[in-house]
Amino acid sequence: MWERAKRFWHAPFLNKLHSLSTLYYRLKGVAFYRFLFKEFGKGSYIRRPMLILNPRYISMGDRVSIRDGVRLEIVRSNGSRIPELKIGNDTNMEQNVHIVCHSRIHIGNKVSITGHCSIVDVTHPFTDVHDLKKIGDRIEDEDSFVEIGDGTFIGFGSVILPNVRIGRCVVVGANSVVTHDVPDYSVVGGIPAIILKQYDFSSNLWLKVTPARVSQGCRT
Repeated sequence: MWERAKRFWHAPFLNKLHSLSTLYYRLKGVAFYRFLFKEFGKGSYIRRPMLILNPRYISMGDRVSIRDGVRLEIVRSNGSRIPELKIGNDTNMEQNVHIVCHSRIHIGNKVSITGHCSIVDVTHPFTDVHDLKKIGDRIEDEDSFVEIGDGTFIGFGSVILPNVRIGRCVVVGANSVVTHDVPDYSVVGGIPAIILKQYDFSSNLWLKVTPARVSQGCRT
């Protein structure tokens, strides 16, 4: 405790302000959000959110940090469907992250989601051109999902689309659009995202991926 106090005393002024504001938002989590969310873990905090809807369907682990501008939107598209958004321990979300869930989104432990990322499990059907309802208000009634494994890093501005499983310790390059499953220990990037590297446990090296290696997958 004394060492922590000494570090705070010697820290630059703006660092002190940041530490104090973080303490304030953690206290707000204890006094406010834990009564609204399904679960709100110890030491977790949300800075100034843009939008939080239906938080009773959101479970948040311990020591989760969420920065300004987050959108956590739980959509009740069907009265019989119970949505589920789970965020694991020690996960961080940076500024302006956008999550929309109508069915199931699970984010693992120690996941880093950098700024301006979107994660959605909703699909807006457009095939019926005679439907007078705005396309943005239509939601496909399906058992869709997104799963993000432990230790994964989602690069700045990336988009994770419905029905995608991203494995453990994956790196998603900045501004990628992930449309298909990603195996463990992979680096992916692009629009749509493709596998660029995978970790090879026999050589303990990250290797560039050839089409043959992609078909083989990687260790789970």
